[in-house]
Amino acid sequence: MPRPALRSRSLRRIYVKLPSGKTAIHYERKKNDIPKCAMCKKPLHGVKTNFLHKYGKSEKRPERPFGGYLCSSCLAQLIKATVRQQIQ
Repeated sequence: MPRPALRSRSLRRIYVKLPSGKTAIHYERKKNDIPKCAMCKKPLHGVKTNFLHKYGKSEKRPERPFGGYLCSSCLAQLIKATVRQQIQ
């Protein structure tokens, strides 16, 4: 049985065939999915995807309102819509 830290399902199991013919299990972290815009579902640029524990908060996503949540074009549409509502 593997040690308790490796029993977690947050780790990916890779079955590796050894030269002796035995099968060994290697454990590695699962890769994150590509971040997508909440409105248009396009992939976000400038957002880190894997091993986020290595980076600081400002390195993981853009430093602007809704950075890492909305793409720049959807954010521009949202700002224009809110300004138009305030004017009327």
